[in-house]
Amino acid sequence: MRIYLTIFVMFVLLLIAIVFGSQNDQIITLNYIIARADMPVAMAVSIFTSIGFVLGLLVALLWKFVRLVRRKRALADKKASL
Repeated sequence: MRIYLTIFVMFVLLLIAIVFGSQNDQIITLNYIIARADMPVAMAVSIFTSIGFVLGLLVALLWKFVRLVRRKRALADKKASL
């Protein structure tokens, strides 16, 4: 049930980002440390939404991997102490 709720929330957030981006056709200037880019708001929203999704996915996977390694190490320590 939790996965369905997560997918639903992700879908709603994606729809909000699409609607927000489509309603803002203005050109913005993004200043980086070494460059500058002019792009529509919709493109900027899409780029930063994608970056946020990928970063969140990487953090979640890393967290799951760390928990798995800790659990495996704890089981190995428990087995060694027997």
